[in-house]
Amino acid sequence: MIRKETFPKDAMRVLKETSRTFYIPITFLKKDMKHAVASAYLVYRAIDEIEDHEDIPNPTKHDVLMQVAELFKRPFTEEEYLNVIAPIRGQLPEVSVRCYEWIEACPEGARDMMLEAGSEMAYGMAKWVQRNWQVHTKEDLDEYTYYVAGIVGLYLSKVWKWSYGQESDDELALGFGRGLQAVNILRNQEEDLEERGVSFVPDGWTRDQLFAYAEENLAKADAYIEMLTDKSAIMFCRLPLAFAHKSLDAMKKGREKMTREEVERTVEEEKAKLDK
Repeated sequence: MIRKETFPKDAMRVLKETSRTFYIPITFLKKDMKHAVASAYLVYRAIDEIEDHEDIPNPTKHDVLMQVAELFKRPFTEEEYLNVIAPIRGQLPEVSVRCYEWIEACPEGARDMMLEAGSEMAYGMAKWVQRNWQVHTKEDLDEYTYYVAGIVGLYLSKVWKWSYGQESDDELALGFGRGLQAVNILRNQEEDLEERGVSFVPDGWTRDQLFAYAEENLAKADAYIEMLTDKSAIMFCRLPLAFAHKSLDAMKKGREKMTREEVERTVEEEKAKLDK
């Protein structure tokens, strides 16, 4: 049974070590949203670490992820979660082993929404593990990016509504998640193919078409942010989106990613825009 939320003191440490890209914007959120988003990010990252682990066989990943998907559909204990990951626990990072703590940390009003999204994400990841992440059509790409990122966009919209009554558009929320994921796919395209034998690019697509896919979804993300009214939510969304746009520009110029100086400058620029 999940106990009353108590945000772990070192949750933000784990978040920072896991993702600097999202750590920064999460720090700008108001307390209730900050805890709802930070805990969800840690839970979803915990699942993602299972899907992405290089040394765990796909059948084992599939089995564990499917069990996680079912577990998240009902009340469960920390012992039950640890039993599910027991076969691979020694191979998993801290963020995955402590997943139950992140669930406990989520505000009660957002917890069911987070677990529902997490269950669907784990199921989708298990499905794509079984398919060895072989994307052949645009429909495949849409489905994959929905499970690993679009769901997160939809969860964020639910958090905004729960926290301050913000209504938003699901299609634009999906575009927000998909756009960020498409940039990651572009950034890791060569590495995924060479090291994992995995391609997230539909058959026959050029890199330019993948850029177009990313830009189409980032345009939806831009429109999504225009709907938001809470300054902290706007800042949260604008930062990763600004990083995505600038990363896309960098890749078009032949660079793999933004420099640390560009990241810091982008943060200051976005803060200045919001203060106007």
